[in-house]
Amino acid sequence: MTIRKLICSSISRLAISLLLLIAGTANTHAQFKKMFSMEQDSIPLFRGFSLSFDLVGPAMLLLTDHGEIEGALRINLHDQWFPIFEVGVGRANHKKDEVTELTYKTTAPYFRLGMDWNILRNKHQSNRLYAGFRYGFTAYKADIIREVLTDPVWMSSASFGVKGMSCRQHWLEAVIGLDAQVFGPLHLGWTVRYKRRISHKEGDIGTSWYVPGFGINDSDNLAANFNVIIDI
Repeated sequence: MTIRKLICSSISRLAISLLLLIAGTANTHAQFKKMFSMEQDSIPLFRGFSLSFDLVGPAMLLLTDHGEIEGALRINLHDQWFPIFEVGVGRANHKKDEVTELTYKTTAPYFRLGMDWNILRNKHQSNRLYAGFRYGFTAYKADIIREVLTDPVWMSSASFGVKGMSCRQHWLEAVIGLDAQVFGPLHLGWTVRYKRRISHKEGDIGTSWYVPGFGINDSDNLAANFNVIIDI
């Protein structure tokens, strides 16, 4: 009798656990579906678009040896989904690297395409909190030059390097940002980006020091933007 009760109790507990698991899975699925579905209300799908300009890149051009000039076009779908296209020009003039003593120069355009999602509960307020992603690409030419190299045998000096080394890179970005209304159509916002290289082609002489739109060359990177935004 005791064994029978123990078996019945175990079966009951197992059944309750399965029911809770099913209920929890259904609830999670419902929340996930609600998160990524378009809200049903009287607000139209197309809500206009905005133009933005980043201030961090030009400041870096003035204060350091590399930086970008970048703008973006963002489409507003229901105050919830925001397809975005970003374009810019990256520039570097890195003279006599401390380790390699190489001089590195490049100027080239880059492009990013992606989507942002407004994760605030009230989608239709003037301020927004974004999470999103980007795909980025650039094809660029770089000059890598060692200005003076002394021959240890003949004690003569010469420079060597390559000009116009063809390179390209593809990468992905995870983005989170904030957009706050100042007055009327004027907004200010910032974004933080984690960048991950997915493929690249370097020249024969060596690795690029800087990649336009990506930053200092590495397998991943972290960057931030501060944007002036105009709703149209």
